[in-house]
Amino acid sequence: MKKPLLILVALFASFRVFAVDPFTITDIRVEGLERLDAGTVFNYLPLKVGDEMNDEEAKLGIKTLFDTGFFRDVQLAQDGTVLVVNVVERPSIASIEISGNEEIETEALEQGLRQVELVEGRIFNRASLEAVEREIQSAYLALGRYSTTVDTEVEDLERNRVAVNINIKEGRVAKIKKINIVGAEQISVKDLKDEMTLIERKGWRLFTKRNQYSKQKLEADVERIRSYYLNRGFHDFQVVSTNVDISPNKQNIFVSIAVEEGEKYVFGETVLEVADELEGLEQLISIEPGEPFSRGEVNKTRTAIADYYADTGYAFVEVRPGFDIDRGNLVVSTVFTIEPKQRVYVRKIEVSGNTYTRDEVVRRELRQFEGSWYSAAAVRRSRDRLNRLGFFDSVAIETPAVPGTSDQVDMRVVVAERDTGSIQLSAGYSDSDGALIGANYQQRNVLGTGKELNVDINTSDAATVAAVSYVNPYYTADGISRGFELSKREVDSSEVNTAEYILDTTSAGVRYKIPIAETNSLNIGFAFERLELESTPETPPEFLPIIEAQPKSDDFVLTLGVAKDTRDDFFFPTRGGTVSLSSEITVPGSDFEYYKINLQGAYYMPATKSLTFKLGGGIGYGDGFGDSSEIGLPFFKNYYAGGSKSVRGYDGRSLGPRDTGVSPEPLGGDRRILLNAELLLPAYGEGASKDKRLGAFVDGGMVYGNDQDIDLDIVRYSYGLVFNWFSPLGPFSLSYAEPINDEPGDEIENFQISFGTVFR
Repeated sequence: MKKPLLILVALFASFRVFAVDPFTITDIRVEGLERLDAGTVFNYLPLKVGDEMNDEEAKLGIKTLFDTGFFRDVQLAQDGTVLVVNVVERPSIASIEISGNEEIETEALEQGLRQVELVEGRIFNRASLEAVEREIQSAYLALGRYSTTVDTEVEDLERNRVAVNINIKEGRVAKIKKINIVGAEQISVKDLKDEMTLIERKGWRLFTKRNQYSKQKLEADVERIRSYYLNRGFHDFQVVSTNVDISPNKQNIFVSIAVEEGEKYVFGETVLEVADELEGLEQLISIEPGEPFSRGEVNKTRTAIADYYADTGYAFVEVRPGFDIDRGNLVVSTVFTIEPKQRVYVRKIEVSGNTYTRDEVVRRELRQFEGSWYSAAAVRRSRDRLNRLGFFDSVAIETPAVPGTSDQVDMRVVVAERDTGSIQLSAGYSDSDGALIGANYQQRNVLGTGKELNVDINTSDAATVAAVSYVNPYYTADGISRGFELSKREVDSSEVNTAEYILDTTSAGVRYKIPIAETNSLNIGFAFERLELESTPETPPEFLPIIEAQPKSDDFVLTLGVAKDTRDDFFFPTRGGTVSLSSEITVPGSDFEYYKINLQGAYYMPATKSLTFKLGGGIGYGDGFGDSSEIGLPFFKNYYAGGSKSVRGYDGRSLGPRDTGVSPEPLGGDRRILLNAELLLPAYGEGASKDKRLGAFVDGGMVYGNDQDIDLDIVRYSYGLVFNWFSPLGPFSLSYAEPINDEPGDEIENFQISFGTVFR
């Protein structure tokens, strides 16, 4: 007959003990198991055959089994000298369904469930589910959704399983009704509110999320206010408190920020405390005595000193600013304590992520070398050079310390490759050349070697082109580039917006790019061009004398130039720039003797942490010499302006001089001025690929004929928006522009599309 020894009630984690005479266990029997096997119970049960059974051992056995979490009820009973273990298993989770969530992704919620072991197939724990409810509620509160409710339902299934359903009603985001800043006397409340990303709810602010409360955004805004004061002399500034109140309907938020401004201080002297000072360290101090105290200026100097040491091998330098405060005179003296620590060198360089690109292609761009002293500047240059290749979506460089050493680091270069080649039938459009149709093979990284090959056969409204080009960027080991090009081009300008003529060009050439500094290069090229000119019934009289005098010509063209490229990315730069001075001149004795000189550039600088400002422009000038001095620059080499590559908002090639025909068409000119300013939003896209960018721009430009003086008053301007996308089929650009100072007769084209050509 079974005698009950102890019952543990799971809900309250309590038990009842029935006193029995001690006995020696001769066998153990487990009853009530459904999914688990008896071996699991035997493994956890602290009682074995041969042990003496008594009340204390019973208590320990039940507690141990219950602590496993596998059971919601455990009972021990005696059947003679046999110990009987009766258990009721907790149900297992058959399925988990989450519904109603939009602001927080399901994957993020499922990750939270996994952390508390609420996973399909695991044992169900009601306490864990309740904890998840509270965490989800807190997450939505942090997003400002105070009316969010989380309802859970546990449905019993057969075979002791349950289905867990989590239904989330997100509710509306509470909006900020009022922001109060208490204690601001020397700085206006309006200026402080302008620093904040959060704004008050107003009737006319219908399409903004800035008035939606978020705990994280408020914390960031408090730090912005703190920085605003600390950068304007208020060394003792403090945020006393931040209070957030919510209306009874949980839809309106009232924010109150209490501050203590303190007195306004100025800088005193600046002292450097360092055992071994590097030469030129004093020149890095940007702090001026007598100027208002600024924590930003202190950080600027600290960063400059740290970078200076890091560039000379002190990778782990510590620069700690301290302040000596004279409250009587309201002066703050700054003391920089510098600990260079051990100078380190790079032990080895590891390259990963390049499944197609060869290691040597990556390594030859690196300016930090194995076995040399570490240099932060060299690491930055290495990353920039890899980005400028255009082969990679992202480039990350890490320099972890070598375990067990104090003077060595490794350099890990991790790249994510992008597609650099295609074989395709292509279709595109340019506002200047019209529809483009053709076949193209393009590979900017042939067999992972970094060499470039293009085979292009295409036709547009303006031209039919067949061309082959090949470039070896490392023709020599020291980085001299060599390229070849062979092309056949037929141009019929009657199909586009210019004065009419027909030109067939066959050319072959070679060009070299010689590095003369880290970011500078000398460009030299030589080409042979055979030209065949024809007129049409609409060819203007300005072109006819040249066509009749020289319908066929052979020209030897020499190109010379210097260029500088410091961009941090090939397609979407955020800092640095490009500038080039180039010339094109025919060798004396050519049928057409002319020259062209071009100066152009673009500079990118961070406007904020997320915005980039671009300033660019170009000047071009051309003329004839020798036997061609009277005709000047041949008309088929003229400059044009207007369109997506120069002045957006005006029709392609439409600006500048026009012919004297019944319907005057653009002639182009021998001089051109281009101006451009843009504010660019960050590149964005799926995953690591950042392939899209938006921008707002102002363009300017004009073309002048050889009988015109350069007049800046007639330069045309426009403003608008642009969207750039590095699509799977090539670069795509869409812009909308409004002319600023158009004149009667100007051809306006607000929307302009360019597809298959590199961004301007």
